[in-house]
Amino acid sequence: MAWQLIVITIAAYLIGSINLSIILSKLMGKGDIREHGSGNAGTTNTLRTLGKLPAIIVLIFDVLKAVIAIFVGKWLISIGQVEGTTIPYNDLAIALSSIGVILGHNFPIYYGFKGGKGIATSLGVLLTVEWQLGLVCLVFALVLMIVTRMVSVGSIAAAILYPVLVLIQGEAFTNKWIYLGFSIIIAAMALIRHRSNIKRIYNGTENKLWKTKAEKNAELK
Repeated sequence: MAWQLIVITIAAYLIGSINLSIILSKLMGKGDIREHGSGNAGTTNTLRTLGKLPAIIVLIFDVLKAVIAIFVGKWLISIGQVEGTTIPYNDLAIALSSIGVILGHNFPIYYGFKGGKGIATSLGVLLTVEWQLGLVCLVFALVLMIVTRMVSVGSIAAAILYPVLVLIQGEAFTNKWIYLGFSIIIAAMALIRHRSNIKRIYNGTENKLWKTKAEKNAELK
């Protein structure tokens, strides 16, 4: 079974490495999206650089590639699995395919290992693994994004919330400790990718989705 887990991780990573924001940016004549805005190849920078429709398409794609990677992982682990084994291979398959697809998005082999921050792909993971917890994290993130007007605040807060929810209520894995460890790794990857955002939030210089009338007037003075 060890070989299957290795194949699952690699397959998920390769799926995650497909980056639609980079592809769309080049097709739309904007060049490499990583040379614009925040420099990230993800939904938020697609919104700022290419507009709403491309951003929605990228968001859906990044969520779906997580769904596909996990289902491929579950299918691969089912091949030749011995019934009655005490090793939670299904749990490991879900965990490794999830981590692999996020790593692929963040560090894509096809694009010089420079990708996005993995939030949309992480959302796809959460919704696939246990949609109830994923939905709670999504609503929590959206509320904070609206209140603060900062995507990063919602993303960071939801990443921290996820392991807490898993500890309290998570039931998707056979082994609760593997599930908790998995959720902590998912959260840690999101926080690590948002290091620069955390610094800007602390300094009060983080980019906002829209500006208030007072902020616009202040810029004109």
